[in-house]
This record gives sequence, C-alpha cells and structure tokens, in this order.
Amino acid sequence: MRPWALPVSLVLCGAAVAASPFRAGEPVPGAAVLLAFLPLAAVASPLVLPRSSGLAQARRRSAADGRPIVFWRPGCVYCLRLRARLGRDARRPHRVDIWRDPEGAAAVREADGGDETVPTVLADGRARTDPGPAWVRALSPRA
Repeated sequence: MRPWALPVSLVLCGAAVAASPFRAGEPVPGAAVLLAFLPLAAVASPLVLPRSSGLAQARRRSAADGRPIVFWRPGCVYCLRLRARLGRDARRPHRVDIWRDPEGAAAVREADGGDETVPTVLADGRARTDPGPAWVRALSPRA
C-alpha cells in the first residue's frame, strides 16, 4: 500500500480543493482543479514505471544480459525525470523499487553512504546516483 500513498493523497487533496467550487455552484473551476490533480496522481503512481523485480532477480538478469539496474521509488521526481529523459529506452534497465525490496534499499544505502537516494544506477559493479540519461543509455545494450 505504501507506493499508492502519494497518488491516493493527491486525488484526495484534489477532491478536497475541488469541493469548494462545486459547492459554490461553479463546476468548471472545480473540474479544472480535479483534472489538474489527476495527472499528478497518475505520474506518482507505480503504474508509470515498469514493473520492479527484487534485487537478487535483477542482478541475475543484469549478469545475463548486461543491462543496468535502476533503484527507484514511487513518487520520486528524479526517478520520473530519468524515466522521461530516457524515453523509449526507459524499459531497458532492470528496476528495483527500494520501498518494496529491503535488499535493494540496503544496496542503495551501501552505494550512497547510508542514504536512500534514488535513482541510483548499478552497472558493472559501479553505482551512480541520479545519472544522466546518456550514461544509462550507454550501459544498456540494444536487443
């Protein structure tokens, strides 16, 4: 349920803010407010990013195909920015949601000096926090 906390909160906040114009008999501003909150909730939801795997599975797959591992968490603006800047290549890396995988969170803390800073990308034994998309693309072999 934790990954859905932010999107659900955004929908509830949008509904609360939109309720006032609706009660005042002004449905257009109320609908506009609600429509502004819904895309924010969608972007913050786990539906935007590809399905995550556990760290052990991501390491096995990465060893087999050479693609990097991206550690992320739902609602992280920097994770969403990296995904958007990667474009079509965003599905290439293996993904580990640190909120769902304690082993992944521990790997991020180890790589980031005790912090759970995401996105952190692990490839070839090297970890980089909030890398540029060109660096991630260079690590992702084409299928």
